Amino acid sequence: MTTQTVKILNKVGLHARPASMLVNTAGKFGCDIKIKNSEKSVTAKSMINLLSLRAKMGDTITIEADGSDEKEAVKALTDLINSKFGED
Repeated sequence: MTTQTVKILNKVGLHARPASMLVNTAGKFGCDIKIKNSEKSVTAKSMINLLSLRAKMGDTITIEADGSDEKEAVKALTDLINSKFGED
């Protein structure tokens, strides 16, 4: 299992467009990917589940991946979040 903690940097947080980008990126990988915000953990391959995290700017989330391409998946999702989803 590969785990990475990252802070939400974009002003609006994890709204529909960034959630869609995360789902599309996560869908490129075969491993299981979970994202945690506080005590809630959801699959990164479901937009509705990601929106339910209600992650806002400044929140710290944890990405967990388990499978053959877990390191690549965590890096891709971390890079996407650190890029502020192209916002700002």
